[in-house]
Amino acid sequence: MASVHESLYFNPMMTNGVVHANVFGIKDWVTPYKIAVLVLLSEMGRAGGSAIGLLERRRLNQLLLPLLQGPDMTLTRLHKAIEESCPQLANSVQIRIKLMAEGELKDMEQFFDDLSDSFSGTDPEVHKTSVVGLFLRHMILAYNKLSFSQVYKLYTALQEYFRNAEKKAMVEETDMELASPEELVGTMQREDLDGPLREEEISCSGPLSQKQAEYFLSQQASLLKNDETKALTPASLQKELNNLLKFNPDFAEAHYLSYLNSLRVQDVFSSTHSLLHYFDRLILTGAESKSNGDEGYGRSLRYAALNLAALHCRFGHYQQAELALQEAIRIAQESNDHVCLQHCLSWLYILEQKRSDSCVLLEHSVKKAVHFGLPSLVQQRAFAGKTANKLMDALKDSDLLHWKHSLSELIDISIAQKTAIWRLYGRSTMALQQAQTLLSMNSLEALNLGVQQNNTESFAVVLCHLAELHAEQGCLAAASEVLEHLKERFPPSSQHAQLWMLCEQKIQFGRAMNDGKYHVADSLVTGITALNSIEGVYRKAIVLQAQNQMSEAHKLLQKLLVQCQKMKNTEMVISVLLSVAELYWRSSCHTIALPVLLQALALSREYRLQYLASETVLSLAFSQLILGIPEQALNILHMAIEPILADGAVLDKGRALFLVAKCQVASAASYDPQKKGEALESAILNLNEAKTYFAKVDCKEQIRDVLYFQARLYHMLGKAQERNKCAMLFRQLHQELPSHGVPLVTHL
Repeated sequence: MASVHESLYFNPMMTNGVVHANVFGIKDWVTPYKIAVLVLLSEMGRAGGSAIGLLERRRLNQLLLPLLQGPDMTLTRLHKAIEESCPQLANSVQIRIKLMAEGELKDMEQFFDDLSDSFSGTDPEVHKTSVVGLFLRHMILAYNKLSFSQVYKLYTALQEYFRNAEKKAMVEETDMELASPEELVGTMQREDLDGPLREEEISCSGPLSQKQAEYFLSQQASLLKNDETKALTPASLQKELNNLLKFNPDFAEAHYLSYLNSLRVQDVFSSTHSLLHYFDRLILTGAESKSNGDEGYGRSLRYAALNLAALHCRFGHYQQAELALQEAIRIAQESNDHVCLQHCLSWLYILEQKRSDSCVLLEHSVKKAVHFGLPSLVQQRAFAGKTANKLMDALKDSDLLHWKHSLSELIDISIAQKTAIWRLYGRSTMALQQAQTLLSMNSLEALNLGVQQNNTESFAVVLCHLAELHAEQGCLAAASEVLEHLKERFPPSSQHAQLWMLCEQKIQFGRAMNDGKYHVADSLVTGITALNSIEGVYRKAIVLQAQNQMSEAHKLLQKLLVQCQKMKNTEMVISVLLSVAELYWRSSCHTIALPVLLQALALSREYRLQYLASETVLSLAFSQLILGIPEQALNILHMAIEPILADGAVLDKGRALFLVAKCQVASAASYDPQKKGEALESAILNLNEAKTYFAKVDCKEQIRDVLYFQARLYHMLGKAQERNKCAMLFRQLHQELPSHGVPLVTHL
């Protein structure tokens, strides 16, 4: 059929067998599929309003636009689409096409002659300026321009089109006779779930007209942006694009879609090649414009350099990105294009983040375009330790402009930025609220439009935050559901898949550590390191520390500390300092841990990281407890425990209450018997609550320590039955999880 398509539809535009670049100069040409659509329109006109019900006519009208704009499809699929809307009309169309295909050439000639009657009379069936009327006129005009040999080839193609449908129908009938009822149900369900563009049917549809090509490209580009899972697979889409470019190499939009498709599979060579071809074609079409104008040659050049810089930056080619960005800035300055300069400054900030002048660049960028609300500025200020109220005020001002101009993508980015900021500051409740705001807003938009608008980076970031927040609260089943949804919406080959991959690995690592399965946690470190080297090294040190490999863990933590200080990653610096302090405790170097903890506390308060500050205070209280001043430890615990109980993870809540119970018992040593008994009872209550928190995340090692401590307290209070119960549970867990070294609880 490919040779038939080429000889039939492209002869008017070929010279010596070479297809001209203006292959889309003719808007439409006649194909067997379009003849079938014309038969459908003719039957709708002949049936009138009495034969077709109102509901069926409404369904047919909704079906017409995709049929007119979309690519050619097989007769079998067309018949099924019509049958779903109006079974009676589907049979009439099938019979009419059969009579034409099994008849003679004059039957097709007569059919096109009769089409002109649709516009005649005082009350015509179709208006000339309507969508259907324009389609009919284009088809009649294209048919009248065909030579006799081309008309004959068209009729031959129509016969082949009909015979292929009959063969497929016979094969399906045979399969239905041989298949079991369960297989039939599964086949029907798969057919129902298929989208409007099936790969095997597009590939056999032949060349597309200009309107069909534009519709196909816009539909696939929209799906790649909003719902990649519904778009064609990368291989199938590239095959169709190559087919389009074969007949029209200067089709710029096809080159750009090829660029987007190559990005899906991380193909740097093909994506760069397609991007350059896209802007080459734009330059060819806009060469008549002035080079310093808003459109045309100059604009294409500077935005080509800017897009090339963004492409290199995405693949980590920072030197090439900087060279392309310098070229874009030079051309934009010559053209006095402030919008392009604004984009260049934003990308320059991304490239210069590791340098000291990145903040100056960003501030200059915002001053040059105050009407742009850049989330990057808020992000930089958050890392610099600005207060939350100032950051929210800055976001509020930009949000007003975003909502005023209906900039939905910038609104999504702003909400995702707020979610990340609240998590950075340790306010999990506020972070959860912002995440739900974005999810609710997008779900309403999808409900109204019928198209998912959630496959953006901001949506992926918010869902990852949501999964981590649920995992922190012990809702592992809910976190797994969120991750499954992320995998469906962002396939592994998609641009933002690395976000949920890292999130999933971190959650699994936390579960393995809580279960005491250090070998499993160690196996996950490789995957985390591949996605984020800093996170991977940090977790490797945690595993080594849990396995009592103190010297190796200390070396890794020291290297990581130096690296994070150079990168100004304050959050990770504080986490590393806390791990170093814990390492000193396990090595019985309690006094050395104090300066490290004070350094971490100073950093967390300077950068207003409240949650990390609370964790640091807990560590200081533990150090004071070990050094023999439990009263002072109990006093500073009141400063830190409230934020942890309000917004902390379940594991941290349990640790905080466990530490409170230890301090209460240690302080009660000097009390009189009555007051001491009350203190021990209060400690047991805190231990019960801590045990509940540990059970939510299945942290068996911590539960074992709590049971050991409870058994000792019950023994001191003379409650033998409760003591024996705790001792029995402790023994069961101790046999399941043998201790690696001396537990910290024995220091009491």
